[in-house]
Amino acid sequence: MATQRDYYEVLGVSRDASGDTIATAYRKLAIKYHPDKNPGNDEAIASFKEAAQAFEVLNDSEKRSRYDRFGHAGVNGAASGGGFSDVEDIFSAFGDVFGDLFGGGGGGRRGRRRGRDVRCDVSLTLHEAATGVTKTVEFQRHERCATCDGGGAAPGSSKETCGYCGGAGRVIQSAGIVRMQTTCPACQGAGQTISKPCNDCRGTGQRLRAVETEVNIPAGVDDGTRVRITGQGEPSPNGGPPGDCYCFISVAAHPLFDREGQHLIVRMPITYSQAALGCELETPTLDGRATVTLKAGTQSGDVFRLRGLGIADPHGRGMGDLLVQVTIEVPKKLSPDEERLLRELAELEHKHVAPERKSFFTKLKDYFTAHENGAANDESDADEVPEAPRQAKNKAKR
Repeated sequence: MATQRDYYEVLGVSRDASGDTIATAYRKLAIKYHPDKNPGNDEAIASFKEAAQAFEVLNDSEKRSRYDRFGHAGVNGAASGGGFSDVEDIFSAFGDVFGDLFGGGGGGRRGRRRGRDVRCDVSLTLHEAATGVTKTVEFQRHERCATCDGGGAAPGSSKETCGYCGGAGRVIQSAGIVRMQTTCPACQGAGQTISKPCNDCRGTGQRLRAVETEVNIPAGVDDGTRVRITGQGEPSPNGGPPGDCYCFISVAAHPLFDREGQHLIVRMPITYSQAALGCELETPTLDGRATVTLKAGTQSGDVFRLRGLGIADPHGRGMGDLLVQVTIEVPKKLSPDEERLLRELAELEHKHVAPERKSFFTKLKDYFTAHENGAANDESDADEVPEAPRQAKNKAKR
């Protein structure tokens, strides 16, 4: 007698797999080894039966418990666990698991499907993104054919009931004892056929058109944001709701401002005198001008925050800020007067050293002094004769 494979191995699941996982694994195997897909393949039929046997045991909590404890000996001979007599028994036992795949449930025509979504692209300036704007966008989508009014049949003709499925949209295909309900290949599930298709739409009932519509873009959108226009996508192929149009937004770079989320950053160059003495600095904003106060001793890279002058949050959670970052600009060329004054300033700096700089130069002087004294001490020690050897020499003379 051939050795029976482990049922968990047959289905490709772990021993702690849930019931849903076991059913899903069995469904995949049943579709893979279905007799209609493998006509005349005895190995596929055997695998189909083996998967059904495994599912029958593992799908039943009592049988699964016995199988976990005693293996095949615990379930062989119980109910149909020892094997199905034919494929028809499998369909009868598990048709409810697979719905209309095995001819059970469902049936009828295909359900109404939603139309496909379409895409368009919108380019904005930073100011438009910050304040919100209404844009006219253009994209392509299919629309009802005006010639056949969406029916697909040529003028003067009409759709006919499908003779293959009798208008049901589904057919039962049989191969001996195997039965399977599938979409009608003649009408593709529509239940009707067109003998004389419309010349303009070739029987589809739809034609591709260029469409223009307006989209309201809220304030605060960022680069890469999507805005949906509901119901402006492709129509449904069988009477369902239309799809949507998604507008993908790109925001152009600004010559002055960088953006970080809802904050704006502007980098302002200042002079050494402005940084040292402090000043009132005029800075640009998206709406005009503003003034920021620089304190004396401002350092290059310091950031000053102007609250509420950034970009609005598109979800209504307030405004961002304007961050003014200053950089000290060193002139490459000086006028004679500027050079003379800077040289005088340099001389003053040498005479009147600031406390921090005085501390540094004091530490530097102490370092050099200590280093020089240490070197001198090393040379002096090298010329001296150690005391212990000298005493030893005197004793030797005695």
